[in-house]
Amino acid sequence: MTAALRKKTVPSQATPAPAPGAKGALADIWGLAWPQMLMMLFHFCIGFVDVLVAGRIGSEVQAAMGMVNSLLFFFLVVAVAVANGAVAAVAQSMGAGLMHRVRRYVGLVLLTGVFSGALILLVCLPFKGPVLDILQVPPAVRPVMETYYDIFVLLLPVYYIFILVNALFRAQKKVMQPLYAMILVMIVNTVGDFGLGLGMWGFPDLGYKGLAWATFGSITAGAALNLWMLRRDGLLALGSFPPWRWARRALPYIVRVAWPGGLMQVVWHGAYLVLFAIVASLPKESVAALAGMSAGLRVESILFLPGFAFNMTASILVGQYLGQGRPDLAKSYVLRLLGLAVAVISLLAVGLWAVVEPVAALVAPDAAVQIQTIDYLAYNLLAIPFTLTTMTLAGAMTGAGATLYNLLVFGAVSWGVRLPLAWLLGHVLMERAEGVWLAMLLSQALQALIVLYIFTCKDWSRFALVKRRKRNGP
Repeated sequence: MTAALRKKTVPSQATPAPAPGAKGALADIWGLAWPQMLMMLFHFCIGFVDVLVAGRIGSEVQAAMGMVNSLLFFFLVVAVAVANGAVAAVAQSMGAGLMHRVRRYVGLVLLTGVFSGALILLVCLPFKGPVLDILQVPPAVRPVMETYYDIFVLLLPVYYIFILVNALFRAQKKVMQPLYAMILVMIVNTVGDFGLGLGMWGFPDLGYKGLAWATFGSITAGAALNLWMLRRDGLLALGSFPPWRWARRALPYIVRVAWPGGLMQVVWHGAYLVLFAIVASLPKESVAALAGMSAGLRVESILFLPGFAFNMTASILVGQYLGQGRPDLAKSYVLRLLGLAVAVISLLAVGLWAVVEPVAALVAPDAAVQIQTIDYLAYNLLAIPFTLTTMTLAGAMTGAGATLYNLLVFGAVSWGVRLPLAWLLGHVLMERAEGVWLAMLLSQALQALIVLYIFTCKDWSRFALVKRRKRNGP
């Protein structure tokens, strides 16, 4: 630990952590999880309203909405990566009671986010034409995509602030603040979509442009509320922005956590693009299989979004307890959280399977696509315990700063196992989409076992910013 980071600070007001067997453990875990599950539900509603209103305007607008959302992921990779570093650094500092360091990390993360968002804006804005050419945007969709590209790129610095401040609050166990911000975003986005997109309630009818400006306004409103709450809590002030001498010693830890997390996102989503290509080139019923996979992913997201809430909760718990010098409590609480996550989401999966046929008919009216959707969900709902294990423990690794483990496991399994096995089973041995779905199930099981082994048997706490105490007692 450097001299600049050893500066004496006011102790935290956090109460000592309960013992692993305390009844308050599950209450503490659930208190962190439920607001984030609700936040993910609102996130789903935002996307649903966007797609619903876009469909009423025109199919080319709906197509553009899907394409720009995929493109936005790559624009936000740096923000998500820095957020991972922020959660690890702030949660561990908070757990150690180093409030002065927490405030300085808040300022450092905000400066990093604004700079990164502005830099990506300047890089991406002049390359609109080449980017849309690479995406092979159809001529009918191109005018809509050009408008969306311009507005969404201009939004990037604000979007970065929104994502990073949410992460800063979560790292301090302040999970209600991000929920409030998401509620505001959902309300503004919904009113803007129907008002500006369809001309309802006396708003000007801007058509597809209205959807883009609704997103711009809603994220801006959420970011403004976040900054106000941050200032209200005393974490955003002139003293929060650290001097260069401190920043240059503190920033490397954020970068060390951020870059594997950001690269993992690129590797993971890149593997999904290749998986789509494998399905699209199947020797039999490739079109129906591709449509069934797309529909199945949409249905499966109902379970994934609560899973992300458990992922974020694991990051908070691990960071806080490592900051207290208690890797034993970090591991104990995460294992409890894992049991809760698998139980809750598995029950939801069983409930979803009970109505899978009408749900498949709703999202896929074509009979052949319905069959593929049901087959896809059969394998991937069976994989839910493995998927939740991976998601939850990956969150724990993020809280510990051990994102390198996530990158290595996700990259090796997705590119070294899932994709070759999907091609072998889908194209050679079974010659149908069911082989790809089986490869997804087997690779998720393997991935979960590897991550579980690392979490239970490896010293992932060595990646922490705040080193463990010599003794593990309170």
